[in-house]
Amino acid sequence: MKQTKGNDGINGIKAAGNGACGFFLFHIFPVGHTDNSTRRQVNVVERKILVWSSLLFMAFMLGLFIYYLMKDDASRWQVALGGIAVSALPLGLLFLKRNPFPLVLIMGYFLFLLCTTYLGSIMQFYLKFPWWDTTLHSYKGAFVGLCGMSLYKRFVPEKLRDSVSPWLYFLFILSFSSLASVLWEIYEYTGDLVATHTMQLGGNKDTMGDLLAGVAGGLAAALYAKWRGHRV
Repeated sequence: MKQTKGNDGINGIKAAGNGACGFFLFHIFPVGHTDNSTRRQVNVVERKILVWSSLLFMAFMLGLFIYYLMKDDASRWQVALGGIAVSALPLGLLFLKRNPFPLVLIMGYFLFLLCTTYLGSIMQFYLKFPWWDTTLHSYKGAFVGLCGMSLYKRFVPEKLRDSVSPWLYFLFILSFSSLASVLWEIYEYTGDLVATHTMQLGGNKDTMGDLLAGVAGGLAAALYAKWRGHRV
């Protein structure tokens, strides 16, 4: 999406929505789990990394919130406030009976938050680099595709996976990621209708560009899943 000056608050809404969407996928689509002692030890380490990552990002955003609040920079302190909220969301995983998600996906979530809230909105990368928003849509498409792999592993028993066509696996990952991109554009369109009027400044060109970028990211994830097969 194209950005204009003075829309940092809207960028923050977009970033927060992106982050919440990513966490939502983490939270409802668990993957397989082994219950041996070695795995439990790994989970303890991963839980500590999750907690510290969330707390450090929250502290970073809190510092930015205080700084820009004192400077009376409303657009930036609002973004920072949203950043605090979305960086706290992964802590909800601690309330699950088990933490089913790979550490690399959790770190990918925080990387996405950094690129959207801090670099994109606060540091105005959306304004400075026209390709920044498109790149993040591509990243989000790939990220959601990886979440789709977790969904597949959660609901398809391991003993049945060899009987599933690799192309069906490919189509599932691609369709899942593409659906997420469509739902996000519906969110932006609805937001413009009822509130901001600035989330889709580029109109149809903006929407189609975001969708193409998201589908491209999902296609990359689907091709990776097809190549790796059920070893993923």
